Amino acid sequence: MNAREGLPSGMVRIALRTRCHPAALSLRNDATLLAAALAFGSAMLLAAGGALAADASVPVAERSSNTGLAPESPAFRQAVERERDAETLNTLTAEGRLLLSRDRVKLPAYDYCSMSVAAAERGDFRDSVNAAARALVIAGQTNNADLAALSKRDLAIAYSYAGDLDNAVRYARDALASTPKAPEQVYAPANKVLGDVALRRGNPQEALAAYNDALATASPRYKPLVLLSMTNARIAAGDTSTARTTFDAAGPPATAEFAPAYRRIEGNLLLAEGKPDDAKRAFEALLKQSGASSDAGYDALWAYEGIGRANLALGNRPAARDAYLTAVGEAEKIRARFHSDEFKTGLFGDTQTVFEQAIALTLETGDYESAWNLSERSRARALLDVVRNRVDAGVDNLQLNGQVPSLAATRSALKPDEAIVEFHSLEKSLVVWVVRRDGLTGHTLPISRADLSAAVTDLRNAIVRRSTAALTYGDKFNALLIGPLGLRPNERLIIVPHGALHYLPFQAFHDASGFLIERHAIALEPSASIAVQLAQRQQRIASNLVAFGNPTITPAFALPGAEAEVKGVAPLFARNEVFLHSAATRVSFRDNAPAGRVLHVATHAQADTLDPLHSSILLAPPGQPADGPDVLLARDIYNLDLKDVALVTLSACETGLGRIARGDEILGFTRAFFYAGATSLIVSMWPVADESSALTMRTFYAQLTEGREAIDAMRTAQLTVLKNPRFSHPFFWAPFDLMGGWRVTIAR
Repeated sequence: MNAREGLPSGMVRIALRTRCHPAALSLRNDATLLAAALAFGSAMLLAAGGALAADASVPVAERSSNTGLAPESPAFRQAVERERDAETLNTLTAEGRLLLSRDRVKLPAYDYCSMSVAAAERGDFRDSVNAAARALVIAGQTNNADLAALSKRDLAIAYSYAGDLDNAVRYARDALASTPKAPEQVYAPANKVLGDVALRRGNPQEALAAYNDALATASPRYKPLVLLSMTNARIAAGDTSTARTTFDAAGPPATAEFAPAYRRIEGNLLLAEGKPDDAKRAFEALLKQSGASSDAGYDALWAYEGIGRANLALGNRPAARDAYLTAVGEAEKIRARFHSDEFKTGLFGDTQTVFEQAIALTLETGDYESAWNLSERSRARALLDVVRNRVDAGVDNLQLNGQVPSLAATRSALKPDEAIVEFHSLEKSLVVWVVRRDGLTGHTLPISRADLSAAVTDLRNAIVRRSTAALTYGDKFNALLIGPLGLRPNERLIIVPHGALHYLPFQAFHDASGFLIERHAIALEPSASIAVQLAQRQQRIASNLVAFGNPTITPAFALPGAEAEVKGVAPLFARNEVFLHSAATRVSFRDNAPAGRVLHVATHAQADTLDPLHSSILLAPPGQPADGPDVLLARDIYNLDLKDVALVTLSACETGLGRIARGDEILGFTRAFFYAGATSLIVSMWPVADESSALTMRTFYAQLTEGREAIDAMRTAQLTVLKNPRFSHPFFWAPFDLMGGWRVTIAR
């Protein structure tokens, strides 16, 4: 969608391409960093000792850059609206209606609720929401208040399990305001969702109030689950005596499935009671008990984690470190799936916490090399937790993650002028490794995860608003994250982000000598392991482009700027095949994309942070007129064969965004294309302007076809845009990131 700035006469006018339709293309969020990054109000900044402080010299009201552009562009407003409206009843009802119209088999209405619950417990969150949305539509069509109540309950559960706490609360309250035939089936689960959210947000008293409301209508079968969650809330509140009474009232586990969760809660209670020896014995009993379980490895993981915490309470840090390292080993062995018992009992386990504690304890010994290896292993683990059993074809672990290489192998893959800069965000600090051919250096920076996320939000806000404050925040990030590392002049930086840093445009860091991109060529990687793997692929490729642009969907989805972009870059290649309008379909993508050495996609895209494998590229449907777009899901990309494709450019709306899995990269399009065989990706991090984007792409491809390597071609393209007075703000020149094979080049 093209939107133009409404500016006074004589001021610069620049067309903006959002490539995300504000009504239909909701940017789905899990209430993590991106939601805040696109919202207006965040002013949380770090303070002086390791902090990012607000620059008092920048007036709060100042929102325009030296380009003279209006501060709140249509693109920015639409991004905010998408975030706000992403999971509303209106949006979900519209999606449910479209899904129902396309279903070949219509199910009985209440079966969609059963589907929703089953999908949530598998961890298929978008499928769960889609099933509940179908039920919601049928409820409206048939005026069935009971079905509507159950649908909202299911939405609350799905969003709670997925970690989208705001929407979990929204639909839990909607369910409580409903009129179900069986209140115990709706009110107790909805109140428990409210309690779970409050507990996860650190409000145990609020959680206890909600759990008490849940008990009022809970069925005998559901009551023990509520009591176990109440036990956790009382532990969090420091009321161990009442926690013990509540735990005893829950009684023995009704099924063997819940026995390990009971034992974990018991161990946690003993720790809270100041009985670490007893707690350790409880976790050791869980370890013995896990041997006969179908989830033996999973239970062993949490048994060792509990033993590690007990050893920490006993002051035995070496033993604690050993226990956590053993837990890491168990994490790598288990067959990953979603464990809903943790959410039902209020445990909310996260395997990444095991890796984090192992890294932190290893760093206490000063062993940065072993800590780096653990960080690399954590990234592979997090990906498997999300992807395994979620794609149609079997997932090949080695292809998906590669093998974590030795430090020596990683160093040998680098050239003398290259450095891998790898980050890992812990709760209270940020760890940075700089890996070069001649060695490794490690740094621990006093920046907490919460403060880092808030600071990233502020920089992104300043960039998207095109405020001069972007330079201020860029200065502070440069001083905090780059200054301590001792980087060498003109070094190529291969950056491996972590957590909130995935949303950070490193190229826009700034100091007295200019932007970071002016001093260093930059590429991003999911992990050092993937960087090494991709560096070993064929780097010099044929001049062969396959491009898709401006698919015909409805007039509201038209992208004439994207079409012009495709037509502008195609002649730079010796061979090119372009699919526009009604030819840009999912079938034509499947059949033709593998034939290109460079694949350029200039369409709408939708990042689904609730369920990243449902992130989608929107293409023309096979039949016209269209009732909506045909979608290519990230999960579909896993099943494509793109091993001959060296570079994929996703010149679409925010294609680099997705859900951040703690310990791993943003999960969405990026790893899907890498898994399918692509060597390099170019993705965008915010809605882009047509003219500056076209200039970026023309310059990049011209450099690439003249024999320059991708990392240098992207640097030249960004500097070219930066030097244009109309585009000097980072909003225009910094939205694109090069990921993966940074040495790809086109044979002349």
